[in-house]
Amino acid sequence: MRAVLGLSRGATCLAATAILRLQSRGEGSCQLHQGTQTLLRAGTVELQARLMADPGATVPISQAELPSVMLLNGDCPESLEKEGAAEPPRENGLDEAEPGDETTGQEVIVIQDTGFSVKILAPGIEPFSLQVSPQEMVQEIHQVLMDREDTCHRTCFSLHLDGNMLDHFSELRSVEGLQEGSVLRVVEEPYTVREARIHVRHVRDLLKSLDPSDAFNGVDCNSLSFLSVFTDGDLGDSGKRKKGLEMDPIDCTPPEYILPGSRERPLCPLQPQNRDWKPLQCLKVLTMSGWNPPPGNRKMHGDLMYLFVVTAEDRQVSITASTRGFYLNQSTAYHFNPKPASPRFLSHSLVELLNQLSPTFKKNFAALQKKRVQRHPFERIATPFQVYSWTAPQAEHAMDCVRAEDAYTSRLGYEEHIPGQTRDWNEELQTTRELPRKNLPERLLRERAIFKVHSDFTAAATRGAMAVIDGNVMAINPSEETKMQMFIWNNIFFSLGFDVRDHYKDFGGDVAAYVAPTNDLNGVRTYNVVDVEGLYTLGTVVVDYRGYRVTAQSIIPGILERDQEQSVIYGSIDFGKTVVSHPRYLELLERTSRPLKILRHRVLNDRDEEVELCSSVECKGIIGNDGRHYILDLLRTFPPDLNFLPVPGEELPEECTRAGFPRAHRHKLCCLRQELVDAFVEHRYLLFMKLAALQLMQQKASQLETPSSLENGGPSSTASKPEDPPGPEAGSEEEGSSASGLAKVKELAETIAADDGTADPRSREVIRNACKAVGSISSTAFDIRFNPDIFSPGRWRAGRAGALRAGAPLGGLGPGRLWACPPSEHLPEAPGAVCPAAARLSVSALPPPGVRFPESCQDEVRDQKQLLKDAAAFLLSCQIPGLVKDCTEHAVLPMDGATLAEVMRQRGINMRYLGKVLELVLRSPARQQLDHVYKIGIGELITRSAKHIFKTYLQGVELSGLSAAISHFLNCFLSSYPNPVAHLPADELLSKKRSKRRKNRPPGAADNTAWAVMTPQALWKNICQEAKNYFDFSLECETVDQAVETYGLQKITLLREISLKTGIQVLLKEYSFDSRHKPAFTEEDVLNIFPVVKHVNPKASDAFHFFQSGQAKVQQGFLKEGCELINEALNLFNNVYGAMHVETCACLRLLARLHYIMGDYAEVGLWHRLAVAAKAWPVLGALSNQQKAVLMSERVMGIEHPNTIQEYMHLALYCFASSQLSTALSLLYRARYLMLLVFGEDHPEMALLDVSAGRGGAGRGGGPPVTGDGELTRPPARPQNNIGLVLHGVMEYDLSLRFLENALAVSTKNHGPRALKVALSHHLVARVYESKAEFRSALQHEKEGYTIYKTQLGEDHEKTKESSEYLKCLTQQAVALQRTMNEIYRNGSSANIPPLKVSLGRSGPCSPGAEPRSQLVPAPQFTAPSMASVLEQLNVINGILFIPLSQKDLENLKAEVARRHQLQEASRNRDKAEEPMATEPEPEPEPSGAPEELRSAPRAAKDPSSVQG
Repeated sequence: MRAVLGLSRGATCLAATAILRLQSRGEGSCQLHQGTQTLLRAGTVELQARLMADPGATVPISQAELPSVMLLNGDCPESLEKEGAAEPPRENGLDEAEPGDETTGQEVIVIQDTGFSVKILAPGIEPFSLQVSPQEMVQEIHQVLMDREDTCHRTCFSLHLDGNMLDHFSELRSVEGLQEGSVLRVVEEPYTVREARIHVRHVRDLLKSLDPSDAFNGVDCNSLSFLSVFTDGDLGDSGKRKKGLEMDPIDCTPPEYILPGSRERPLCPLQPQNRDWKPLQCLKVLTMSGWNPPPGNRKMHGDLMYLFVVTAEDRQVSITASTRGFYLNQSTAYHFNPKPASPRFLSHSLVELLNQLSPTFKKNFAALQKKRVQRHPFERIATPFQVYSWTAPQAEHAMDCVRAEDAYTSRLGYEEHIPGQTRDWNEELQTTRELPRKNLPERLLRERAIFKVHSDFTAAATRGAMAVIDGNVMAINPSEETKMQMFIWNNIFFSLGFDVRDHYKDFGGDVAAYVAPTNDLNGVRTYNVVDVEGLYTLGTVVVDYRGYRVTAQSIIPGILERDQEQSVIYGSIDFGKTVVSHPRYLELLERTSRPLKILRHRVLNDRDEEVELCSSVECKGIIGNDGRHYILDLLRTFPPDLNFLPVPGEELPEECTRAGFPRAHRHKLCCLRQELVDAFVEHRYLLFMKLAALQLMQQKASQLETPSSLENGGPSSTASKPEDPPGPEAGSEEEGSSASGLAKVKELAETIAADDGTADPRSREVIRNACKAVGSISSTAFDIRFNPDIFSPGRWRAGRAGALRAGAPLGGLGPGRLWACPPSEHLPEAPGAVCPAAARLSVSALPPPGVRFPESCQDEVRDQKQLLKDAAAFLLSCQIPGLVKDCTEHAVLPMDGATLAEVMRQRGINMRYLGKVLELVLRSPARQQLDHVYKIGIGELITRSAKHIFKTYLQGVELSGLSAAISHFLNCFLSSYPNPVAHLPADELLSKKRSKRRKNRPPGAADNTAWAVMTPQALWKNICQEAKNYFDFSLECETVDQAVETYGLQKITLLREISLKTGIQVLLKEYSFDSRHKPAFTEEDVLNIFPVVKHVNPKASDAFHFFQSGQAKVQQGFLKEGCELINEALNLFNNVYGAMHVETCACLRLLARLHYIMGDYAEVGLWHRLAVAAKAWPVLGALSNQQKAVLMSERVMGIEHPNTIQEYMHLALYCFASSQLSTALSLLYRARYLMLLVFGEDHPEMALLDVSAGRGGAGRGGGPPVTGDGELTRPPARPQNNIGLVLHGVMEYDLSLRFLENALAVSTKNHGPRALKVALSHHLVARVYESKAEFRSALQHEKEGYTIYKTQLGEDHEKTKESSEYLKCLTQQAVALQRTMNEIYRNGSSANIPPLKVSLGRSGPCSPGAEPRSQLVPAPQFTAPSMASVLEQLNVINGILFIPLSQKDLENLKAEVARRHQLQEASRNRDKAEEPMATEPEPEPEPSGAPEELRSAPRAAKDPSSVQG
């Protein structure tokens, strides 16, 4: 980490350890303010949240209440750890443990975190107590004080204990004499220029702490969150709960635009105005003075810098920052006088000085800080990667000294904060990978360091790529043509995605050059996941900005100092002609071949010599000057996709030809996805097991030889159709024998693989035949691998010396081209000199194109070709139909283009197959149920085609015409205005010097105005043509209006999709898309264009394993154990990722659901305070955890991302459960609006999808509460039914009916009129009609539901009986009402009318489960719903089911739990006797329950009618 710290090599180790430990503490480093953001920043969310909850207060917690926490510091005694034995390598990774298996070989090291309180003495304020932990560092207390309301204005200070200054990087437990009640004194330290800059930056950040402009502008990892607008503060506020419980009148009226049937899709509600954003103006101007820097004589007086301030009272003052603090000087704008001005007030803090100068500042700053600390910490913490907003309101551009300084200084890695120069990114990236990883604490430190450096590298690479395209970085080969230029900025190498000198000519030209970087990035991501020690990849980021693709890579040490021949020692630099290998690279890559399914193979070079490789020939190995073994150009890590790579003389399987393949794609770099390779290998493994089991059973039954088809058949015969997945009915006839046969096969395969000689020859023959049939490269074990060089589309050409002159890349396929000969200006070579390798390429002979293989490998090559064909067929015959099937069954529910792309990629389906997916949807018998998928797919196809056109369109636009060009494109794309006219910039028409073109100009500085002649007709014609050429799908539309009408699309949805894909940011206003009198967009409506960034996202492996184990426990019914594991996973995620991450969000969501099931959804306040003070996340309650999940989803995924919509839904449920009715409705309305904006009205998520059993409906009769959230995927939540039920609960019957009837219509459309979901919708509508006393309508709907239940489930089913009873009650009510009405008609005003009775909820006569009456009631009873009954139905439709238990069941359950506990204790004691540090065994999973049931079951048992199905 020497490059990180800028320290001498001798101090590197100690300081690096301190930094990494610091970064991995608690819940991650918190970037609260840019001014405090240094590489040594620290602080934990728990400490910040503690201060925000109650500044100055300490929550007393006894020792017994302190939770056990994970030991994270990595310096525990080795005796506390016991690592499991090394596991043998797995075949293709298929025998990995299931998530629930406790076979990780790791032990969680748990210690007691004995927290204690210290007293802080700071100047000017009263002493206060602070709860700290021994594992914290002194630096963390610094961060807390810099964030605390009454000490936030201090940055330059130290902490003293008994007169001794504490080291910032010391752990508190190592400080001698520090104990409970110790007094830490805050001592002001002298300023330096660096400290003064940090202080000014920090003050600026405090002044802007409520300003959302940085989030709108996509700066410093700020992003938007609007949850507080709808919750009006913290959901744990007891006062709000009290108000809800008292059922005070609440406004239930939803906005008109979210009502069912509304065609209005406004954009402004997407970003509601937050009242906290109204600026409290403290100062008018705070900026650096023009008198900076101080002259030499003033430096000798201690002057560091000068500031210029205009107060809110319009007083202009000049301030000196000196070593002792800040004071007024006598300078003016035009006269320099550094002497102190009157009053001569010296303050160590700039804020204290400004308080003296301006009463308005003093008042507003105090109010500002009070609001700041009241905000949730998750609203302020920086995200690890920048999230951009595609809309923003019009904002005034205010003066900002820090922003100006940042814009006009390079900020090469925050050099103003680092004691050194620019960061050596490659050294940082590789050093973090070399950190030890033998035990859990070491792995946590390592993963945290890797993630942090990758996050910083991505931010720096993005800034650099934007600077390159904007023309702010000089090329290292400035004499070359613009497209061929390369750049180095901040120790990062940048290259453009163009085909330099026809290197990609035979691969697709510029199109291939454009796609190669993403393929390479996928390869880098894959090798990073495998994480082989000693093998290094380059830091890689791909940035799309203003129509250009920029590849940013870290630089191999010495790569620009050596000749090409000396650099590459493995792989090929010329498309497979000259191929070299290296034993060390073969050794390293061999360790990656098994998990990546890459075959070690031999190829021929130009001298017909055999060269052994364990990768594609394009993969290059270079040993840097640092001695590390680097691999790069990983664009062909995975095998080619033959469906898009026509090969003369090769025929694809019937499945492919029937679908119209092979098709010539626009480039020849199409590869299969890793997910597809894994799925194919797993499919072949199942086939292998079944074939072997079949043979074993045949041998046992008939004692005959193996059938000839399996003896002699190769992959081309016996496996000609292995792509058909073995369906569940395939082996149903022999299920019992098949299961035992598979077990025998697995045992036999392990025996043969062990090669211990115990297997008989007949069994070996069985395995050999099965291996041959499925294409295994081994005859004794299942092992499928791919040769990535098969069908490699290489080319060799003569006379390339001219292309290899100085500055030209040698590795034609390399996206980064780091091994290029440096330009002559930078090397002592003669100008125009040819690189040493160039002469060898100027050959006259032209061998056959492509990679060649030795004759001895022809059989292997033939088998590999067949394997690739089978994989291509598998994608078409299994994966795509499987995706459509999952969508039909609503196992996956994409809501927008991004989620559709994600579910496709999870199944290994590339986006180029989108047209085939849509064709299959059209041909599906369940076409009606797939309407939402078809609509999303069409929108994605249109916007992706438009993006391809937009990319080329933007490249011809100069910077001054960017907003005009983008607005014109959007008008042509989305506006109904028939003839939009482009407004060229004024200087474009007046300039007379445009004819003199400069050769070296930034990539975006073209004079082309061809974009201005685009018309809507031409654009949509190009979109249809692009859809046909790229996706092989025919669009039936010529204008946007036809597309909207034909496919049911929304223009606002198309605007969102195209903006997210291209980085466009538009003004937040209502656009008149359908106006035929004026265009929808003007130049002023395009606010910005952001980069679209692709990068490596390092994973927290241990945390993910904990999370999977916790999910498995929850699915098995062990809620307590599952909750503990999820809590541990959350702790580990926070240590690796910091506080904000998508995977942390998934943890919080599941924790909230578990707490809700276990009854902890209302009492949040007390637990919140206790848990925060104890530095623990557990037991915060459903509301608190789900609030964090919503905030985190908004911040890291986007305010309208489908995941955010789901999080809003769950939070609304928990709010309703805790009687916060108004908040629940606000959240539901927000979720519905977002869903309307993202998709539209008729998405299945809008309606009821889950009937009584939910998604986890196992466990009837005595099981635990069931939750459907057993996966990383979200459980379904249904806005309309949720809204309808909540409105029903607050007696807004008419509104409730509008939502519920619309939900019924959508359910009927998506599931068919006979589906069980539709039956439940009918029942919900009937309940509302019953409450309105409209019994005829209620009877009609309930009869429909009863008919469905009777047809689908039979007359004896519980639901059918319940519906029948409900029908009887409704009939009685209807008869009673009719009698009353008849009495009125007969007797008029003298009629004797019995009083009407109103019953509440479940006690009503028509409540499901109520006792049937033996006689008709004398008067009708109008049932008003109770909160309990509404909550029960909400639980049902959200997939949560409580199973009632009788008292006998409870007693049996308690006895069983006690018995298991005794067994566990006995086993634990026995293990301790045998081995003191043995891992505590996990209980065997039993479906019958877990200790946690004792908490939830009695609550459910009180209400036997709570069973739904």
